[in-house]
Amino acid sequence: MSITSERDPGTESSPLSLRGPLILAISCFLIWGLAYGLLDVLNKHFQETLHVGKAQSSFLQIAYFGAYLLVSIPAGYLMQVKGYKRGLVSGLMVTALGAFLFVPAAQAESFAFFVGSMFVLAAGLCILETSADTYVSVLGKPENATKRLNLAQSFNALGVFFGPIIGGTIFFNDGVTKALGGAQHAVQWTYLAIGVAVLIFAVVMARAYLPEIRDAEHNAVDADITEEKPLFKQRHFVLGVLTQAFYIGTQVGVAAFFINLTTETWHGMTSQNAAYLLSVAMLLYLIGRFAATALLQWFAPRVILTLYGVVSVLLCLVAAAGIEKVSVLALIAVFFFMGTMFPTIFTLGIRDLGRSTKRASSIMVMAIGGGVALPYPMGMIGDAYGMPAAFLLPAVGFALVALYGCFGAKK
Repeated sequence: MSITSERDPGTESSPLSLRGPLILAISCFLIWGLAYGLLDVLNKHFQETLHVGKAQSSFLQIAYFGAYLLVSIPAGYLMQVKGYKRGLVSGLMVTALGAFLFVPAAQAESFAFFVGSMFVLAAGLCILETSADTYVSVLGKPENATKRLNLAQSFNALGVFFGPIIGGTIFFNDGVTKALGGAQHAVQWTYLAIGVAVLIFAVVMARAYLPEIRDAEHNAVDADITEEKPLFKQRHFVLGVLTQAFYIGTQVGVAAFFINLTTETWHGMTSQNAAYLLSVAMLLYLIGRFAATALLQWFAPRVILTLYGVVSVLLCLVAAAGIEKVSVLALIAVFFFMGTMFPTIFTLGIRDLGRSTKRASSIMVMAIGGGVALPYPMGMIGDAYGMPAAFLLPAVGFALVALYGCFGAKK
């Protein structure tokens, strides 16, 4: 990779010159973390206030991750043609638009309108994430890409941690919702504030200096690999995309129905307190990311991914057993081990792809669309047999993650 600059091309590759752009790029991770953290609370909120079933409420997750499925390839093209900065700014602008659409959706008190607004917001997040994930991966030494992305994703986890706290405090608090004008007006004011904040950050990003990274001339070996092996013949990449899709579906299913499982298997637990427990789980998710970043000093990414996948399978089986309180505690522990899975799969999948890195990254982000797969069937199982039984599906997803770490990620 090489770094191009109109200001001072001779100095942009120094760590000091990259620190500012890296901080700005990492700040974007906080935004979609917060949006995702609120998503799972909205799921239960609309079940209670708009009287939709578990399976129907999962359309929020389907809209969110369906946007990734549809928008990631165009987002990758935008990034390739216009560069990382345009991608980041465009993503922020579309995200703000989606947040503002929650205002008329709340006025209409329409679940379908909320789902549409979520799709637009997620489309912006997809553009943002396609650019930021790749930008952080290539903004520095290649051998430190996994560490950088784990660090950046830790800030994403910080946003995810605050999401349920904000949602639980506002959406499940009768005093607050009454002061804001009602259940859906609480949603309206929350997303209006998010839209304004994201729009301001978009202006800051547009005025900031971000060195452009372009796929430069690689050494002869890399060039030969690129010519002899097209992207979809790179085994570690293809299996990485498939694994990422299964993993995201698993993560989304676990988080989407955490509150439901908690209220069903913990006697006397309210939705508000369950939302706060979800924040505790997200805190473990954040700690898991920082812990994995430290462990990468001594252990290979594949080793960590395999071990974490196996442990997560066992914990999901405990959650599926529906044991009073114990199943909830096991599911909370799952979040710690999920913390590093996305960035580790991402960097293992796109490593050593040379000129194809940007295109590979956009496809890897498209795999986030796998989040549409599990919520609906889990909701149907939950409606028919109780929520614990649905957690057999995430156990299968984590088994596939472990298999990729052990076998699929090999070069």
